[in-house]
Amino acid sequence: MKKNKIYEGKAKILYKGPEPGTLIQHFKDDATANNNEKMDVFEGKGVINNRISEHLFTLLSSIDIPHHFIKRLNMREQLINEVEIIPLEVVIRNIAAGSLTKRLGIPTGEKLNRTIVEFYYKDDALQDPLVSEEHIITFGWASQNELDEITSLALRVNDFLAGYFSAIKIQLVDFKIEFGRLYKNDEVYVVLADEISPDSCRLWDSQTKQKMDKDVYRENSGYLLDGYNEVAKRMGLLTQNGASKNKKPTLVKG
Repeated sequence: MKKNKIYEGKAKILYKGPEPGTLIQHFKDDATANNNEKMDVFEGKGVINNRISEHLFTLLSSIDIPHHFIKRLNMREQLINEVEIIPLEVVIRNIAAGSLTKRLGIPTGEKLNRTIVEFYYKDDALQDPLVSEEHIITFGWASQNELDEITSLALRVNDFLAGYFSAIKIQLVDFKIEFGRLYKNDEVYVVLADEISPDSCRLWDSQTKQKMDKDVYRENSGYLLDGYNEVAKRMGLLTQNGASKNKKPTLVKG
């Protein structure tokens, strides 16, 4: 059956769902970097990201984090609640890396004295600029109550994920999440949306500091899926190492 596509982004496609108020989120194999200056396709990336994101959203349910995820449909697709995306990328930083080090001259890998929550306005044409709370409120991208709720949820997600990854010997350096407004029974709820995967997280081996995220692709420092497969393996989602250009991983059924 042909699905009704309503949106296509860099890494995912959204289709109209089977029931009103639902969408199907399809994970692509595309990889982009440097504001789309670099683009490639890695067979199986969408499958891994779909499974990792499903697993993490399911775990977040156990600490009552509201989110859009309903269930995984198949290897590449999830059923999600339709939400009105708040036009902010929320970045949570535990260790200095990426744009933070470039902007402020802080050494990469320096542990931060406190977790930093940053907001970026979602606009590809403007290259997603860093914005302040004052910008967000002034231009109506979110209300003060929504912003307070977003910050609180982001810090709770960070505390949970940092502990989870630490237990499997992975350091959660930083990550990007998005939020949306879920309209239900004449009420509006702020919920976690989008995905959580190595596409949106910086993940380092706790001891060796080896990168297991999209920085490998950005920096041309290895084969992208080696790290993604290793993360999935440590999460118990792979039945074999799978970390090779010539060997496809086998996902654990579930």
